[in-house]
Amino acid sequence: MQTAPAYYPQPLMAKQTSGDNLRASVGHLLSRAYMLPCSAAAQAFTQLVQPTSRFQLALEMLFPLLDSPVDLQKRILVSYILYSLYAPHPIAMNPFKSALVYTFTKEKDIAVKVASSGGVSENEQLVWVLWKILRGDGSDIGPFTPSNLATSPVPPRLRASNLSLEGDIPDRPKFDPFGQAASADNVNAQEGAEERSSSASELLATESRVSSENDKEVSKFSEGMSLLLAARERVLTLSEQRTLVPLVPQLTDSSAITSVDLAPIISTNPAIAQPLLSALLSRASSDSLGVALYLEVLRHLPPTLPSFDLLGRLLRDPTALTDPATGGRTTIADLVRTEALGWFIHEAIAWLDHAEQEEKAGNISDDRFAQGLQNLCRFFNSLIKLGIMDPASDADSAEMLHFTLRNSRFEDANVLYRVLAMGKL
Repeated sequence: MQTAPAYYPQPLMAKQTSGDNLRASVGHLLSRAYMLPCSAAAQAFTQLVQPTSRFQLALEMLFPLLDSPVDLQKRILVSYILYSLYAPHPIAMNPFKSALVYTFTKEKDIAVKVASSGGVSENEQLVWVLWKILRGDGSDIGPFTPSNLATSPVPPRLRASNLSLEGDIPDRPKFDPFGQAASADNVNAQEGAEERSSSASELLATESRVSSENDKEVSKFSEGMSLLLAARERVLTLSEQRTLVPLVPQLTDSSAITSVDLAPIISTNPAIAQPLLSALLSRASSDSLGVALYLEVLRHLPPTLPSFDLLGRLLRDPTALTDPATGGRTTIADLVRTEALGWFIHEAIAWLDHAEQEEKAGNISDDRFAQGLQNLCRFFNSLIKLGIMDPASDADSAEMLHFTLRNSRFEDANVLYRVLAMGKL
């Protein structure tokens, strides 16, 4: 495994154990997977967790959420994952069945009491999801997101008071989560038996093909999500990067990755950071707050090689997007240059000044200050050569001029100072 250069900031907290990292990744997945199909979230869980650890981790992290007063979306998601871990087997063999039955009974009683007073309980959707799972139809839920399931109104005939774990299952269309599409009863009774048989065969063939294609897409999506989560903690292999990068636009559309995840991904996997930032900025370009959060991450990156590599790539990114300030058209390169670059250099100088003070105080013994200074000066020099920074402009170069003068004992700072000084003449 690659190690970080000596000038990387040292972590303030003790290094987590692999078990802690795994729990953190699962917790992250549970908090961000509401916009993913249930089947994709479940596959992401199984790819994150080794088979020998799944039951124990499900018992520790998922099981307590099933009957806890948390968000309805999370309870639906947890219910599906607990079911999916043993989906190849009959529900009777699922070790969590008794807990699912208990929760179904309890939530149904609550919903029935609300209905008896003329209201509609907010847990009707959860009761329906549990009923589907316990009746053996959990796979029907897979294509839908927890957010969709939690917010879609349940038809009267599928409300808790009409659901039972005994007896026949009400007729319901295959792809409609709450049976709101036309039912089999709406088929014209005058159609001949041969025509109905032919239509049924065609429908089965179409459903089989759609299901196969959907499974492949879900599998690819869940693999990409697992790699993106893993990218925060370890360096991805070249093969993993080639798998992940084409999926980045689709993954960012799910809102599962936020600005909080960017800093560790940038420091660990700078090669995928640029397409990730590009996709996030493009998706959030109409949301000024979202764009500001991503730019804030760029502004406070430490002066390390991954940071300079990312800024350099973004400053050459011609991807068009809406300017959140004016509503006009701009590019990622222009947005980063005007809204993040100057602030990044200011923060980099402050970071290096602090590192120098720590070095003089004897608190650190590595060369992070010297290496960081060298990299910052070379980066700024390249910006001048590319015409991004103007040495004759005080707004562009005044702070850097003073910084290089203070540190002119270093060769790279001395060279850059002369370039900036000549630009002032």
